[in-house]
Amino acid sequence: MESQKAQVAYEVLPYLRVYQDEHVERLSETDKIPPSFDPKTSVIPDQHVSARLYLPKITNTNNKLPVLVYYHGGAFCISSSSSPTYHNLLNSLASKGNVIVVSVNFRLAPEHRLPIAYEDSWAALQWVASHSKGQGSESWLVKYADFNKLFLAGESFGANIAHNMAMLAGDPKADLSVKILGIALDHPYFWGSKRIGSESTFKPSTQRRPASYWPFVCPSSPSIDGPRFNPVGDGAPSLSCLGCTRVLVCVAGKEILRDRGWLYYDTLSKCGWNGVVEFFETKGEGHAFHLQNPTSQNANVLNERLVAFLNLETSPLSCL
Repeated sequence: MESQKAQVAYEVLPYLRVYQDEHVERLSETDKIPPSFDPKTSVIPDQHVSARLYLPKITNTNNKLPVLVYYHGGAFCISSSSSPTYHNLLNSLASKGNVIVVSVNFRLAPEHRLPIAYEDSWAALQWVASHSKGQGSESWLVKYADFNKLFLAGESFGANIAHNMAMLAGDPKADLSVKILGIALDHPYFWGSKRIGSESTFKPSTQRRPASYWPFVCPSSPSIDGPRFNPVGDGAPSLSCLGCTRVLVCVAGKEILRDRGWLYYDTLSKCGWNGVVEFFETKGEGHAFHLQNPTSQNANVLNERLVAFLNLETSPLSCL
């Protein structure tokens, strides 16, 4: 045991260890569910982009379905679209929400540091959008997708990706062939060097944790005040450039990231962005509680709120 510890080069706890021989040991979210067909949805791998597709049971072939492009969490260094945690969440969401879900499997740090995950995520979004032109006539997306109802979503760092994809889509130079209707940010992982709200009331180790991840996954741009990690920081592009017209921000009341979500919501509400932003807080819960305890009442209510958002039901500000 001592010899093994001596070989550790560095750790990013609770996610992984990197050894001196460059071997990476991931400490969680390593289980995978193989592609399969489920009674509620059909799940297949796609060969054009690393992604997992979920198709709800089709009852009327004349009705096109909303499309959700989903980015998993895991601090850019663990988990995948094959993780049981996200598979079960998205299988249920596709069935209950009657939406097509594309779960993106981007490459992970430290083998592939940022901006690789963003580049993979954008490539996956472009691939989805290409089906709006009829590419791949046998594809589910061509047959069943309503590209006027294209959504992005993610949890934790996956929500960070969803935001950044929407900002990229809002650039007039972006070559996305369809418009994004909305994004759902589920416990979004944003941070900054200046403490806001209740952040200073958390113990110092908790305050240091969010900042510790970013230089590890993004050594080429390690500042935690860069616009990708702190989208409302000094010098960040205005959120008025966000390339969608609907946003749902969900936070947990007991997590240190809560006030970052509030600040994002407040800034977006006041920046001149031409859209509707909604906010949903689950009081008394911590970060990603609905993934850790997916059968709880609060998890069900949060997932129902997301389903409502994808079905264009509006509730601008709500707390549970």
